[in-house]
Amino acid sequence: HSVSKATAAVAVEAARQAEAKSVSREFAKIKSQVAELQKKAKSIEEIDSKIRVGNVLAEMSFLIDEKIVLGKVEFKAEKFADKQLSKANVGSAVRVARARFGGKNAPLLGDVRFKVVINGVAADASDVAKLICKLEDSPYFCQVIPSFSRNKKIKVGMSLAKEDLQVTEFEISCYLANYRQERVYFTKEVQNRDAER
Repeated sequence: HSVSKATAAVAVEAARQAEAKSVSREFAKIKSQVAELQKKAKSIEEIDSKIRVGNVLAEMSFLIDEKIVLGKVEFKAEKFADKQLSKANVGSAVRVARARFGGKNAPLLGDVRFKVVINGVAADASDVAKLICKLEDSPYFCQVIPSFSRNKKIKVGMSLAKEDLQVTEFEISCYLANYRQERVYFTKEVQNRDAER
């Protein structure tokens, strides 16, 4: 009688072991799928993190009239602050200016945004104001803020006949309008909170 109980117990344990092996194989399969999806998500994030600097510069060229001369255009990648990140949508991303990935000079990817700093001189302060309005109206830029605007005298002409000309020196900072933060999309078409997807 105890032999039959032992045989039955062995059969039950064999069935449990087979079921455990099946569950273990299924777990390994799911774990592999999760790793593959994470790899794809990282690739998508890197693809999403590219911008076409040429397009941004072309837009700036279109917006800036002949009365303005640029001295510097600078793109700065800025990480979102930790406080903002905790509230931000996991999908927050900004497109990166360079396509080089990895290595020492790799650009920041993922939870970053690009600040554009524009320095130059204009014939008049009203030309700077017009540029600010054009940047605000452009679908490429958001959060346009003049850093400073001041009158400056420059020397113009040949060495013998130089004369002073008054111009307006300025600096404007803004962000590329191709990122989202806290489910707010910073694009010119829509600046509304995103509905649940």
